[in-house]
Amino acid sequence: QVQLVESGGGLVSAGDSLRLSCAASGRTFSNYAMGWFRQAPGKEREFVAAVSWSGERTYYRDSVKGRFTISRDNAKNTVYLQMNDLKPEDTAVYYCAARPSSTPYAFYGRMSDYTYWGQGTQVTVSS
Repeated sequence: QVQLVESGGGLVSAGDSLRLSCAASGRTFSNYAMGWFRQAPGKEREFVAAVSWSGERTYYRDSVKGRFTISRDNAKNTVYLQMNDLKPEDTAVYYCAARPSSTPYAFYGRMSDYTYWGQGTQVTVSS
């Protein structure tokens, strides 16, 4: 069992930055591939970014490429999502997700790929 707790959300203006954190506990974090998803009001949850358990491979949805950066610190059992140049359309609840991975270079982009989920943190971007 893995427990995930997100933090770092808030209310910001367009063009601002935020860094989300996801603290993991319960199992060997370094063997888990991690991802960030988001869900805006009235919309389905969507993929944002993913990172392999080695941290060497990352993957992003097109609309956040060049603005968001996913990273991880396995010594701290934490994955981060640095979000720059935020836009109103980035407003959503952001969720952290984890899944065990047998390879250090695999990353996953579908909700069904992930086993564990956090409770989410709200990000609101005003125009």
